[in-house]
Amino acid sequence: MNKFLNRPLQFKIISVCIFANVIIFIVNIFLILGINSMSEDMEMVYQDNRSLNELSEAMTRVQDSMTAYLSAKTSESLEEYYRDAQYFSDLSLNLDDSVTDLAYNRMERNIRHMSQNYLEEVAQTIETKRGRNVEKYRSFYESSTRLYEDIDDYITSLNLELFVINSENYLTLSRAFRRFEVIGVGVMTLVMIGNVILVTGFVTTVIMPLKRLANSANEVSEGNFDATIPPALYHDEVGIVINAFSKMVVSIKDYIEKLKESMENERYMQEKELLMEAHLKDAQLKYLQAQINPHFLFNTLNAGAQLAMMEGADRTYEYVQTVADFFRYNVQSQKRDVTIRDEVTLVDNYIRILNVRFSGDIGYEKQVDERLLDHIMPSMILQPIVENAVNHGIREMAGEGKIMLRVYREDDNVCISIRDNGKGISSKTIDQLLSGSFSHIEDSYDNNGIGMDNVISRIRIFAEAEDAIDIISFGENKGCEVIIRLPFGGEECTE
Repeated sequence: MNKFLNRPLQFKIISVCIFANVIIFIVNIFLILGINSMSEDMEMVYQDNRSLNELSEAMTRVQDSMTAYLSAKTSESLEEYYRDAQYFSDLSLNLDDSVTDLAYNRMERNIRHMSQNYLEEVAQTIETKRGRNVEKYRSFYESSTRLYEDIDDYITSLNLELFVINSENYLTLSRAFRRFEVIGVGVMTLVMIGNVILVTGFVTTVIMPLKRLANSANEVSEGNFDATIPPALYHDEVGIVINAFSKMVVSIKDYIEKLKESMENERYMQEKELLMEAHLKDAQLKYLQAQINPHFLFNTLNAGAQLAMMEGADRTYEYVQTVADFFRYNVQSQKRDVTIRDEVTLVDNYIRILNVRFSGDIGYEKQVDERLLDHIMPSMILQPIVENAVNHGIREMAGEGKIMLRVYREDDNVCISIRDNGKGISSKTIDQLLSGSFSHIEDSYDNNGIGMDNVISRIRIFAEAEDAIDIISFGENKGCEVIIRLPFGGEECTE
């Protein structure tokens, strides 16, 4: 029994259903066979009476066909006689010819012999009629007619006697049939009750552990992780679920304990970090107090630009103005979001400044869809990417380095591409950059600027998508491309 209960749940359900149906099927087969047997017996009760009636009818047809031939002497009537005589002969030969002490068996034997004699008398009557022997014809006809009447009386007497006997047998069979019906209904009822008990017991065996598990699960859902878990009685699916649930509760308890410890440690670390930040901000404040006021720097650069313009130094004026605009954007970009146009303008100014510093060594091209420039994006994104492309890609290319800036639409995204033809970047470094695990990137602005990890994080947060930025390398010394994808349905600047 335990071996069966340890089998898979599907196997047990199918086995119980098959067993119950097989029992019902076997009982039905026995009942059907019994009913068919008794029905056949009841049908055969009056078979003797039917045979005698058929024999009497066949003899009457012989008598009638003989009379018809004697009256008409046609070939058709003669053929009809032969057919009827042969049929009657076959029926009479089926009668029992055994010698017994039973009266109706003796009568049946007498009828058989008298029937053969009758056929002989009729045949002689036909022959004498055909031979036109009137005296013999009349004698045979009268003899055959008397035999016909005697046989008919015998058949009637035997039929009545058999009817009485068969009626008693029929009543006996009817009572037995009714008893069999009652027994059959009783057996089917017992089988159905037994199947219900079997199925109910099996379902209870399967369901009860699940009910206990459900009660335990409710207690666990309410926060009682010390709830009693029912034991797994069998190694079926229910037992597997109970064992897995028990392990899960233990794991959750362990996890909660570890989480509490982790939160305590984290709170302690946060307190230390806040303290360190307070000291750091205090130090930064003191450091900033020692720096030149940025607005003083802007005013100084603007004054230098005005002086260069008055002296006719146009290139110097343009350079100083560009530097002033560049620093002004950096200081004012503390606001979170700007337009793509602002970021592109900053890149333009940055490239101009670099080309003055490096005598025009950096090639710069733009392909910009003007309709997309008023879309919003985070500030200080494009310039750090361009600076990394210059510092780590094309700085040492002696005038052959190029930067390509593109702004275009792709499906539901506004795309910004910055591509260079420099040294390229390895796949491993790309993976580390995108995963945030690359910690040796040289920051721009002489190690005081914005690194790529900062750029990647802010773009992903703004676009709310991990694939908002992609880095593609075209191979060693073939350059690389950084693609930024911003949602096209985002805000546009209306100022």
